[in-house]
Amino acid sequence: MSHAPLAINAEKYAQIIMEKSLLREIIYTGNKISKIGYEETQAETALERSEQLIFDLAEKRTTETLIPVSSLVNNIWERLEQREQNKGELLGLDTGFYELNSYTAGLQKSDLIVVAARPSMGKTALALSMAEHVGVTLKKSVCIFSLEMSKEQLIQRMVCTRAEVDASKVRFGRLQQDDWTSLGVAFGELGDAPIYIDDSPSMSVLEMKAKARRLKSELGKLDLVIIDYLQLMEGQRADNRAQEISDISRGLKTMARELDVPVIAISQLSRAVEARQNKQPMLSDLRESGSIEQDADVVMFIYRDEYYNSETTQKGTAEINISKQRNGPVGKFTLLFQPNITKFRNPAKGFM
Repeated sequence: MSHAPLAINAEKYAQIIMEKSLLREIIYTGNKISKIGYEETQAETALERSEQLIFDLAEKRTTETLIPVSSLVNNIWERLEQREQNKGELLGLDTGFYELNSYTAGLQKSDLIVVAARPSMGKTALALSMAEHVGVTLKKSVCIFSLEMSKEQLIQRMVCTRAEVDASKVRFGRLQQDDWTSLGVAFGELGDAPIYIDDSPSMSVLEMKAKARRLKSELGKLDLVIIDYLQLMEGQRADNRAQEISDISRGLKTMARELDVPVIAISQLSRAVEARQNKQPMLSDLRESGSIEQDADVVMFIYRDEYYNSETTQKGTAEINISKQRNGPVGKFTLLFQPNITKFRNPAKGFM
């Protein structure tokens, strides 16, 4: 009995037990990684799976999964008091569009935001407008996964939009002196912005998560992730595309939560839109899987009437329809849009 542990040393012994438990988990994880190395045929996939196991293990040391309600109540009460004191301030990340901010209170951490439309409506343009505002104006970090355009094409588009220079003039070498001046300023501003682009084709959720996590670790903070676009991502179930898209959307929501960052995923809509008289999109039009609607915290559609109706009175405008918002209102508002420079703008107060 003389060697029985004393109560005064309980905390020390508990720490020893925790350390031994963690060491056992490290051994167990090492065995799992070894098994992955033997079983997996793709080295990149094996690396991603192994990295995820190590990351999950590291997170266990700092993450408490069961939290007493008392501490949650206190934290939420303090947050409510802070909001009351800071009336008028955005709770999330400023999008650069005041109507969008008024609906969402900014882009919220851990949210999956789906921007969806038919081709040529301005999906990428809207997402890049937010990326430009966050990176250039706010000087906050943005990670863009571009599965459709190369990084050179993406940068050229962003520069032309910021400089307000028609992209066709760049393409055909018809720039005027004023254009060169505007482009020079835009190149400088974008060059100083903490915006990072990866244009690797057919990336999986695991690969994106690993890359975004590494970037966040290097920078110390990551403020926004943009994916262009969801249907070009690689899944694991080639025999069932609907289930594959379902897995991808669920994985993107998990990524948003694990990285604690808003994730904007651009999504195509099904061709069913074109087959009906009313071309305005709805939630049932989300292409290939209803799980996109289920997993997303926010779903917003873009509709430009002038694309379908040459006689419209709404030329130069785009309707933004927030059709789903898990923690906020839904509704529609209007932005101005210039197709030749792929630029969205805020309308004047009281417009339409």
